[in-house]
Amino acid sequence: MELGKYSMGIGDRFKEEGTAQLKAIKQAEAEGIIITPVWNQSAREHDTIGSLPVHTRMEADEAVSLLGWNHDYFVDADHVNRETLKRFTTHCDFFTLDVASFIGIAPANEDELADAILDCRSFVGELQLEGLSEPVILTGDGIDRTVRGYFSATKEAAALYRTVEEKKGAGNFITEVSLDESDTPQSRADLFIILALLAREGVPVQTIAPRFSGEFNKGVDYVGDPEQFAREFEADLAVVSYAVKTLDLPQSLKLSVHSGSDKFSLYGPINAALKKFDAGLHLKTAGTTWLEEVIAITEKSSNGWDFFRKLYGEALERFDELCGPYKEVLDINRENLPSLKALNSWFGDDFAEALRHDPSHPKYNRDLRQLMHVSYKLAAEKGKDFFPLLKQVRWFREQNVMENLYERHIKPIFY
Repeated sequence: MELGKYSMGIGDRFKEEGTAQLKAIKQAEAEGIIITPVWNQSAREHDTIGSLPVHTRMEADEAVSLLGWNHDYFVDADHVNRETLKRFTTHCDFFTLDVASFIGIAPANEDELADAILDCRSFVGELQLEGLSEPVILTGDGIDRTVRGYFSATKEAAALYRTVEEKKGAGNFITEVSLDESDTPQSRADLFIILALLAREGVPVQTIAPRFSGEFNKGVDYVGDPEQFAREFEADLAVVSYAVKTLDLPQSLKLSVHSGSDKFSLYGPINAALKKFDAGLHLKTAGTTWLEEVIAITEKSSNGWDFFRKLYGEALERFDELCGPYKEVLDINRENLPSLKALNSWFGDDFAEALRHDPSHPKYNRDLRQLMHVSYKLAAEKGKDFFPLLKQVRWFREQNVMENLYERHIKPIFY
């Protein structure tokens, strides 16, 4: 299997918006832009709402059948590790191998580490990368540090890959390696050596998700310097292109940007860089469908506002429980969250306007948006009340999802 030049991870908490998401991608197809849809859901999200990977597969297959999608599509085992991998192997054909927790871990075998360092020292020198004004300098000491820092992570990626390969067979799935949930961004030199280590281990990685500078928080725009991100992104694209030419890696290898939903200030630089390098991209989005559902329900359902006003009150009470699993990708100022007393004077439209990602709107509240982003757990617990509300506003929520994905994400990045 080979992943197309452009692809999008389309997370969908409650598996109600697969058709709406694919409609957005088909709209791009009509304009001549082919984007491979990759339905993704992590073990944590499955556990939170009580679903299984087979349900994600069913959502994808049904949407593809209904809309007559004639191109590739995949179902992603999102951020799997050795504890969670097994449950995904039957129904998934895209595997995001999360090895960030192994970065900096001392290797189990010092002799293997020494061999890897020796092999990678063959790259000492200057890498002249097309599209960059300055070369990447690879020194012996720098290579030693990078190999020591990432050796265990790449060995773990190889072990996970072989586990999937044993089950599904070589060439029957897409492999992504995720390093984004780490504390420190990878440099250009780091990324090349990491790719060299993966090639050395025989991992046919098709997308790699590095850690960029700045903050990629859930459901809100990028926090950081977009110009610095642009420099890093271009450099990483150049490294990936060079690695494909010099290492035994798939021609389809490309960068993956995780927590890519709503990073509006980055889409212009990403678009320009993709054109400059004629490069591909995997953009992973997740959770925004749930927020579009909340907006539709609070605006259009007669009793939806009452439901979500109570749910929000519970979210305030269970703040630490809801935010804890996502603490690395949230930045909520609790002082900016509206009180329950304040909500007594709000209508559903007010809540929707505060939640909708339009930073120019005077009612927009990024802290509220982040808290609601992780409050889908409460809706799952109240399923007997929540799902009838979803049915009431089906047309409106599907329009929200389609327009959000197409107008705010696909067009700024890929057109």
